[in-house]
Amino acid sequence: MDFYAFPISCSLSKVCRFDVVKLAGVFWEAEMLDLALDSDGDVGLEVINSSQSSMSSSGDSRSSFSRLSFDTAGPVPLEATVELPAGLRPCAPTRLPSKPHRSSDPAWAAISCRSLPANLGPRDFKLLRRISSGDIGTVYLCRLRDEASPHPYAMKVVDKLALSKKKKLDRAATEKRILRILDHPFLPTLYADFDASPHYSCVVMEYCSGGDLHTLRHRQPRQRFSVAATRFYAAEVLLALEYLHMLGIVYRDLKPENILIRSDGHIMLSDFDLSLESTSSPTLEPIATSTPADRGHSAAENGERFPADPSCLPFLARRPPPHMATKADPWRFVAEPVDARSCSFVGTHEYVAPEVAAGQPHGSAVDWWAYGILLYELLYGRTPFAGPTNLQTLHNIVKQPLSFPTADPSSSAAKDLIASLLAKDPTARLGSRRGAADVKAHPFFKGINLALMRSHRPPVLPGPIRSHSRKQPPMPNQFEFF
Repeated sequence: MDFYAFPISCSLSKVCRFDVVKLAGVFWEAEMLDLALDSDGDVGLEVINSSQSSMSSSGDSRSSFSRLSFDTAGPVPLEATVELPAGLRPCAPTRLPSKPHRSSDPAWAAISCRSLPANLGPRDFKLLRRISSGDIGTVYLCRLRDEASPHPYAMKVVDKLALSKKKKLDRAATEKRILRILDHPFLPTLYADFDASPHYSCVVMEYCSGGDLHTLRHRQPRQRFSVAATRFYAAEVLLALEYLHMLGIVYRDLKPENILIRSDGHIMLSDFDLSLESTSSPTLEPIATSTPADRGHSAAENGERFPADPSCLPFLARRPPPHMATKADPWRFVAEPVDARSCSFVGTHEYVAPEVAAGQPHGSAVDWWAYGILLYELLYGRTPFAGPTNLQTLHNIVKQPLSFPTADPSSSAAKDLIASLLAKDPTARLGSRRGAADVKAHPFFKGINLALMRSHRPPVLPGPIRSHSRKQPPMPNQFEFF
C-alpha cells in the first residue's frame, strides 16, 4: 500500500520535529532543531500521484513515494525551475460565508469560534492518516492541533503542479468554487481553504465516518438494499440534486462511491470537479397551471394529486403573480438549469447518459439518468447496462433496452420511476423539464415527508470511528506532514 504526503513547512527560527513516519513499510526518523532557512522556509516531502476514478482521466496512474529530503540551505524556489501557471501561484485564503445549516455542529463551531477562521493554515491542523485518493487529490483525516478540539475533519490536498501537467487545474478550481457556496444538509461543508507551499491547495471539510454507499451496499444481504432503504437514500440524494440544480450546478458524477455516509447515517455528496456550472431561475408555480405534456410521468398525470413539498429555500424563489393561482392551489418549487449545455465527455462509464456516450451535447438531464442508474443498483445490486468492457458498456447504454430481473422484491412504483428516469431521449426523461419537482411527485415517494428527511431514522447507523482500515496500517500518533 502506498502512502501520500506533501511538503512540510517550517518558518524562520522555528523548531520543527519530524517523528517516525511509516511509508510503505519503511520507517524514517528525522529531527530538525533551530534550522535557519531562507525566506521560502520549506522542507519537502516529494510525492506521488493519485489513482484514476473517472472516465475523464488521462490514464497516467502512478503509485509511489519518495525519500525525505532535508536541505539546510533551503529549497530552490519552484518558480526558478518551472514556469508556474496563474492557478499555481499562492492565493490569499477566502473568508467563508456563514453556514446556517451548521449552526449547531460542534465541528463547525470549533472552526468558526477562532478569531480569523478564514486565515487557518497548515500549522492549524494535524494529519492523522490517509482516507482515500482520487483523480485530482488525496483526502486525509485530520484535526485541529488544539487538544481541546478533538473533532475530526477531512482535508483534501491537491497537487497543483501535478494537475497543471495533466491539464486538470480547472477541475480543481471548479470544485473549490462550488464548495464555497454550498450550505445544505446533504452536501459538504467547507470549513477552511488555504494553500500549503510550495504548490499544494487544501480544503477542509466534514469527515464522514460511515464510508460510502458503494461499500455499504456490499455489506447488505445479497449486496442490495430493501425498497424502504433505497427510498431513504434516494430521497436524500434527490434533495441534494435539487439544491445543486437550483444553483445552476449539473453534478455529472453521481455514483455510490461519491455518496458518503455521515456518522448519523445521513448522506453527503462529494467530488464536484466534473460539475458543470450554469445558471438557474428558481420559481414557485401552482401545480394547477401545468399541462399534461409538462407533467410527463408525474403522479398528477395518473390522476393522483400530491401537495408539493415545502422547499428549504423559499427566500430564493420567485412567487408567481396572484392572478396565476388561488389559495387552494398546491405549490411546486421548480429549479432546473434547463439551458445548461456541454460537450465534455466526462463521468463514470456505467453511469453516463446515452447522449454523453454518443458524443452529443448534454445538459442537466444527465443527472436524472445517473439517478435512475443509482436506484437500479441499490435495488438490484448491479447497474443495468454494464458490459465486459467499457466500450461494450457505452454501446449498451445507447442501444440496449432497459430490463429488470424477473424475480425481484422491488415495487411496481420503483420500476416505473427507474424506467421514467432511464428514458434514452433526454427530452422525454423524467426531470428534464421541472427537475426534482417532477421526480418528487412520483408515487415511489408517496408517504415520505421530503422536507423533514433529517428527522427520519437512517436504515443503517455507522459504528464507532475506527482508527484505521484493514488495508492501511495505522500511522504513529505523532505522524504529521506540516
